[in-house]
Amino acid sequence: MNSSEFQQRILEWFDIHGRKDLPWQQNITPYRVWISETMLQRTQVSTAIPYFNTFMEQYPEIEILAESSIDDVLHHWSGLGYYARARNLHKTAQIIAKQGYFPDTLEELIDLPGIGLSTAGAILSIAFKKSHPILDGNVKRVLARFKAISGWPGHSFVNKQLWSISAELTPEYRVAEYSQAMMDLGATVCTRSKPDCSQCPIQTDCLAKQTGTVSVLPTPKPPKTLPVKQLVLLLLSDNTGQILLEKRPPTGIWGGLWSLPEFNTIELAYDWCQANKQPITEVQTLAPQRHTFSHYHLDYTTMLIKAENPINFVMEANQTVWYKLDQLKKLGLPAPIKLLLQQYARG
Repeated sequence: MNSSEFQQRILEWFDIHGRKDLPWQQNITPYRVWISETMLQRTQVSTAIPYFNTFMEQYPEIEILAESSIDDVLHHWSGLGYYARARNLHKTAQIIAKQGYFPDTLEELIDLPGIGLSTAGAILSIAFKKSHPILDGNVKRVLARFKAISGWPGHSFVNKQLWSISAELTPEYRVAEYSQAMMDLGATVCTRSKPDCSQCPIQTDCLAKQTGTVSVLPTPKPPKTLPVKQLVLLLLSDNTGQILLEKRPPTGIWGGLWSLPEFNTIELAYDWCQANKQPITEVQTLAPQRHTFSHYHLDYTTMLIKAENPINFVMEANQTVWYKLDQLKKLGLPAPIKLLLQQYARG
């Protein structure tokens, strides 16, 4: 099968079976494509849709996003995870708003925070109708199976192979539909588990199908044992129901989000309260829980401490502040912290 026939089959399949009613497929602009592609990194379409709709309602134009506070942006991202995406969106929006135009070249786009080759390719092909390849997770899976490319796609030599194949197969015409079709094919037919090869428009020339290797391609990431980190979260409340929250540093895990003060041990959390002259009236320790990040497991124990008429202190340039429970809805909170506080509020 040559490139032209591959493109024709993909586009004919898309015309009949492709998704055309996703929210970011309506009123297509570079801004909307950029936001959707960023949200879809490591996030399923069904999860991203309500976040995208809310985000667009709050920030319909890039200038509005640029002028908003990072706290507000993180609040509307809360629950999607990988919060560096939101921080990079905010930084890039400010850069684009300042320069007064949305870049339409690969070089300009990949120079912006948070925009890699595949996201740039999607923006250029879908919004600007320029022929540029893409290689998100779905497209990697389709191409790895079609060409029977073994090896974990995270390895540079495998990644280069897949980029070369993607570039070779990307058409000059109808490139927006083609890019969407490739993502749709991977998401709905050539799925990670239980792919429906009978519905695939390129099944007769798929090398993985011919060799019986569909189930083992793409090659999975080599397994490794994740390290385990432990910490204690302090849920300190006062007699009016306020909760003490601490804003995390702007980078790293949960960067820029509001969370609970963290300590290495229960004793250190208790000692910290006493050192800050918090009049403790009740102490309770909850059962440990686990939250898994991409690089490690976090085992955390929550310590509930109530203090009567606590000293209203603020530490480290207003990074530690008392909040009422009804104010928490407006803050950017990590998903496990948000769930913990919701459970606490319900008693």
